[in-house]
Amino acid sequence: SSQQKSMSDAGDIPDQEVEQQEDDVLEEEDGPGDLMSALKDVLKRARAHSGLAVGLHEATKALDKRAAHLCVLAEDCTEAGYTRLIEALCTEHGIDLIKVPEKAKLGEWIGLGTWDKAGNVRKVVACTCCVVKEYGEKSKALDLIMEHFKKE
Repeated sequence: SSQQKSMSDAGDIPDQEVEQQEDDVLEEEDGPGDLMSALKDVLKRARAHSGLAVGLHEATKALDKRAAHLCVLAEDCTEAGYTRLIEALCTEHGIDLIKVPEKAKLGEWIGLGTWDKAGNVRKVVACTCCVVKEYGEKSKALDLIMEHFKKE
């Protein structure tokens, strides 16, 4: 619930400064090691700046309007039509698509679920698709993801 409080009180400057300092310390050590940890960091920053569209309806609206920079889709989606729709919209509009193995992990990364006071996950709400409309600030994680798409 402490994370939910800081999400709803986005104007609370001291919380954001503390969170920013923690992020900087983590990045200064060695930055994100792999694509998934970089993606987790980028999604966290986008969420902090209200730059995420979560779920099929919001994601398809953002993709259709070409307001999306990056689309994240869970590979364990059981609805084939859902997967085809998202992939087709990304291809048609030239939007980068990253697939993650589990929708439960994606839900946790974007802040869906509940946490106890110690910061441990109590309940995770799965999320099959989310779209980054606004990255927030630049980071090493974002650079790593951009580099990944340049190679493809």
